[in-house]
Amino acid sequence: MSLPTITPGTSPADVPPGDEATAARYVRQIFARVAPRYDLLNHLLSFQIDRYWRRFTAEKASEALVLPTARALDLCCGTGDLLLALGRVHSGPMFGADFCRPMLVAAAAKLGGHARLIEADALALPVASGSLDLVTIAFGLRNLANYRNGLQEMRRVLRDGGRLAVLEFSQPRGRLLGPMYKLYFRYVLPRLGGAISGAANAYRYLQQSVDKFLSPEELSAAMLAVGFRQVRYWPLTGGIAVLHVATK
Repeated sequence: MSLPTITPGTSPADVPPGDEATAARYVRQIFARVAPRYDLLNHLLSFQIDRYWRRFTAEKASEALVLPTARALDLCCGTGDLLLALGRVHSGPMFGADFCRPMLVAAAAKLGGHARLIEADALALPVASGSLDLVTIAFGLRNLANYRNGLQEMRRVLRDGGRLAVLEFSQPRGRLLGPMYKLYFRYVLPRLGGAISGAANAYRYLQQSVDKFLSPEELSAAMLAVGFRQVRYWPLTGGIAVLHVATK
């Protein structure tokens, strides 16, 4: 099975197609700018529903954390909210990785040493192959410069039988919710997010990156194409977000 014929990775409007290094640098700079108000805007713009999405992800991911020694890594961990949710269901070793230093600084202050944080690109992790029981990534996969390489790297660091949990935005398809969401996401959210953060381009990029990202069916196919199995997914809040879980 081959990866669906779509954009191979994030494609910011100001970056030439296929220029992965520039795309990654663009994304890093955007998140560095919004880091001081990232949590506020996440909760405000989602009407606090993002907290539920992360709790649901942690609960489903906990199936891979039965043993107290199980090792979990949260990629693109941002300010650490998913690590906090995982910490409520697992007391064993946890790690967070992000390539944006200001995000990691905010995460360190929030987590208080309950997880080891690593400054690293999700496409080239300083982690031994087959060393983890769980890899999670929340609202980060669509920002990778190469989706296939990112999924392959996540599979590499998992042990056989380990789980991958991907929480990502999607496009709700309901006859009422779909049009309402598109109106909010394309016109209200970028303006409100830009006004509060002072980084209007960051929230324009957010809207564009979701529009260009894989559908739930395409992401399932992409996971299977790199060797994952038992791919399941759950649409959340009418399909605004979707959680995929797969096994190596």
